[in-house]
Amino acid sequence: MASTADAIDSTKSPSSTASSVRPNRLTAPDPDTTYAQDVAAYLGGLRPSHKSNLTKLAEQPAWQAFAQDQDKSWDKYRATHTASMTKWASAELDEVHSNSPTIFYPFSGPDFLNVFTMFPTSQTYVLMGLEPVGSMPVRASLENPALFPAVKASLWSVLNFSFFRTNDMAVDLKSVELDGALPLMMLFAARTGNQITAIRPVQLDATGQLLDAPTDTSNATSASRGAALAKSVPGVEMKLRGPDGQPKTVYYFSTDLSNHGLQVKPAPIQFVRSLGPLTTYVKSATYLMHKLYFSEVRRLVLRHSRYILQDDSGIAMKFFQKGAWQFNYYGAYKRPINLFAKHYQPELTTAYTDSTHRPKALPFGTGYNWRQTDSNLLLARRLIPLAD
Repeated sequence: MASTADAIDSTKSPSSTASSVRPNRLTAPDPDTTYAQDVAAYLGGLRPSHKSNLTKLAEQPAWQAFAQDQDKSWDKYRATHTASMTKWASAELDEVHSNSPTIFYPFSGPDFLNVFTMFPTSQTYVLMGLEPVGSMPVRASLENPALFPAVKASLWSVLNFSFFRTNDMAVDLKSVELDGALPLMMLFAARTGNQITAIRPVQLDATGQLLDAPTDTSNATSASRGAALAKSVPGVEMKLRGPDGQPKTVYYFSTDLSNHGLQVKPAPIQFVRSLGPLTTYVKSATYLMHKLYFSEVRRLVLRHSRYILQDDSGIAMKFFQKGAWQFNYYGAYKRPINLFAKHYQPELTTAYTDSTHRPKALPFGTGYNWRQTDSNLLLARRLIPLAD
């Protein structure tokens, strides 16, 4: 676990029709498999490999200034978040780490940063959000002088408050044709000491089977092909070599996890069910699983997770089956921020004021109540067998 902090130190719903989807450009244009890693490093203010065709771009004053600024920001993030998160997770999630090959992170957006910091030993990470998948940045985007302020602005809230302001992020990135989650996922992989070994576009078919994505959907004119495409869920697979040398796989799927969205496209439910026992991580999830119309994804998490690590924006306490879970409380529970005031949970106030079983300390800030003194996490351990 200590290597995680060291590695970091060193280094609205999409709605596309078949006819409007652009030809896929996720695949690296250079046959050298280091190209994706070089792009990720360049985006993160880290020097590309010496043989990269990006080295001349990295010699320009604008990139040099950007890299220096990024080093300062990441040094600060390491000091205020990563070091304490790593130490806490090593102590409090030791059992979880040893039993969590697969992490499910719904409502994640591109946030590989936090899930990897919390679960650095897992082999597979499945992220889902409304943000479009995006694609490998083309050379013109990397040469655009607006790239650096756009990346800086997009990272600002996650590095300072631990969560994305997704609407702002979308505007910032679209201004330089960074068109979705993938570029930031690549950046986070590089800045957390992971080496990108492959990126490929994927999709889930209507039954939840993982398939290669078609390289060009512009000619999907047949009724059957169009119908199949309408039921498919776009995604990306990113293969990594971790700081410890172990292989990892990260999936991101752009999908609507509301009940209506899953009725239209049930593939995400089927895919997650096929993954076996899960550890689910939920953070800054706008309290969606408190709501009736997100009951399907909530049920999925509760039925198929051995562990759930979440802040109070995850699953409301009233939905956990009595006697089926053991709870560990960390930090402090205060009322949600004004935007989410109606999601206050008296059950959590009772738990956090229990003088017999006092909550444990949480030495870092996370979630919407981002100050360390105001943040909370809940670790739920399943006590009864998993559902079939």
